[in-house]
Amino acid sequence: MIEELLEGEEVSIFAICDGSEAVPLAPAQDFKRVGDGDTGPNTGGMGAYSPVPSFGPAEVDEVLATVHRPVLTELARRGSPFVGLLYAGLMITDDGPRVLEFNCRFGDPETQAIMPRIEGDLLELLHQAATGSLTGSAHAGTTAALTVALAAFDYPARNDVGTPIEGVDEAEANGALVFHAGTAMRGDQLVTNGGRILNVTGVSDDLATARAAAYEGVGRISFAGMKYRTDIAARPEARVG
Repeated sequence: MIEELLEGEEVSIFAICDGSEAVPLAPAQDFKRVGDGDTGPNTGGMGAYSPVPSFGPAEVDEVLATVHRPVLTELARRGSPFVGLLYAGLMITDDGPRVLEFNCRFGDPETQAIMPRIEGDLLELLHQAATGSLTGSAHAGTTAALTVALAAFDYPARNDVGTPIEGVDEAEANGALVFHAGTAMRGDQLVTNGGRILNVTGVSDDLATARAAAYEGVGRISFAGMKYRTDIAARPEARVG
C-alpha cells in the first residue's frame, strides 16, 4: 500500500443538502490530538473554533464547487440522491483542498462552535432540504465561537464513570454554553460517563474574546482527573489579533 503524505491545515466544511443543491455552514477547525501543541494520540476532537481566519467565503465556494456538488451530482446520477448533512474533512494543501473524509452527519466538536453563530431559521432550512426545495442560507453573522472539550484523565485510552462534576451551572450563569457528552445523573448529582465529558463554548464578537469566554467557563467546572487543551485557537488568535 502506498499512502500520500498531505501537509497543511485541516478544515471542516458542513453543507445541508437537498439532493441537488448544497448550502454551506460556517467553516470550522478542530484539534484532534489530545495534548497541547498537537501532541499525543488522536481523539474525536479536543476543541474547535469558527470562523477560520484563513478560510473565507471564496474558499468555501471553491470547496462546494469541487467537492460537495460533484458528490451530489454523482449520487443523483446513480439514483441515490443524498439529502441531509454532508461533512467534508479537508486538508488545505499548497495544491488546494484535499478530502480526508466524508461523513453524513454533523461533526463533534465543530458543531458546538458552528451552531451558536447561525442566524436565521435553521429549522426552515432543514425543512427545505427535506422537501427538495433548498433556497435559504445559513448566515453566520459576525460572531465567533470557540469550544473546549473537557475529557477524562485517561482519555482516549479509557473512559471515566461516576466521578462527580461541579460548576456547570456557574459556568452557564457566567455566559458559557455547556454541551453535555459523556455525562449522567446519579440521583441529583451530575457525574462523568465517558471519555469526552463536556464541551464548553464561548461566543463573542471576535475570536480572542470568544476564546477568553470559553476558558473562563472551563475554569469554573471541575471533576477529578479533568483534562483539556489550553491552546485551542491560540495561533488563529495571534493571526487575527
